Amino acid sequence: MRRLATLAILPCSVVLFVAFAATAGADDTIPTTPAIPPPIDEPTTPLPVTPPPYTKLIQPGVTIGGVVVGGFTKAEARELVLERFSRPVTLVVSPTRKLRVTAKELGASLNLDKAVGLAVRVRQQGYTVPLDVDVARGKLNRVLSGIAHQTDREPVDAALVLKGVHPVARKSVEGRRLKQVVAGREISLALRKHLRDPIALPFQTIRPGVTEQDLDTAIVIERGSNQLLFYKNLKLKRTFHVATGQAAYPTPIGNFEIVNMQRNPWWYPPQGSAWAEGEQPVPPGPGNPLGTRWMGISSPYVGIHGTPDAASVGYSASHGCIRMLIPEAEWLFNHVDLGTPVFIVRA
Repeated sequence: MRRLATLAILPCSVVLFVAFAATAGADDTIPTTPAIPPPIDEPTTPLPVTPPPYTKLIQPGVTIGGVVVGGFTKAEARELVLERFSRPVTLVVSPTRKLRVTAKELGASLNLDKAVGLAVRVRQQGYTVPLDVDVARGKLNRVLSGIAHQTDREPVDAALVLKGVHPVARKSVEGRRLKQVVAGREISLALRKHLRDPIALPFQTIRPGVTEQDLDTAIVIERGSNQLLFYKNLKLKRTFHVATGQAAYPTPIGNFEIVNMQRNPWWYPPQGSAWAEGEQPVPPGPGNPLGTRWMGISSPYVGIHGTPDAASVGYSASHGCIRMLIPEAEWLFNHVDLGTPVFIVRA
């Protein structure tokens, strides 16, 4: 009782303190909020830097096949040389036509590893490294054969053609042929020297066998009117009356030429002709059916000739040949040659 009384007269603050002390004595652990330590700024150590590997450069001024590779790496030098090698070759076919073909298509190949390896090893500035180029001739020849197939042309002879009953000239045209052996040498040399200048392909000019100057004479035979027209330099010079074939043995229509010329010919009966069956050859002379001149054309057993039967001239009276008066046949014989065109028309 006395103790309680004592406590009763203590101030409130003391009472609170005593109560707190009694509680603390019962449990010595005082719960507290743990403090978070401040961060410690520690110095950071930088990671070691690995230097790039050493790249060897080619000596200044060094060239490979004419390409400057000095100051470049091995890989860069390869690219430079390949770029130059890959440039196409220009082949001039004509003033208006050009072909662009790659070196590889022409059969060329490089020994590049050897050249670049030497360029890297050399210690002399400005050193010229040779670049070997191999050319497969078989592949190059196939390319040239293909070009020749497109460009070669045969010559065209001049010829006379009829316009109505008047002969006119068809002009001759020169032919040309690719000189493949010469072209192959020139292209191979350019590839090996790494040149890319345009190459004019060499062609051989082929002259026509017949030109306009050779067409100085022509004969036109009008079967219907029994006339022979003689042209000189495409101009009508003389007109002759002739005999042509009977209805049973008509003179052939078409374009022919003189293929046989004889003075004072023999006459031989045409084989297989019923009208000449049993006939015998006739030597030259007054009674020869061919007169004194024979101009055979490119139709079997047909020709222009003189005749002792002057009364038949002007009519369709022969067995297919063209008969002329003997003096006129001799004149014509002196003014034509082998190859003279002969046009036989229906007019």
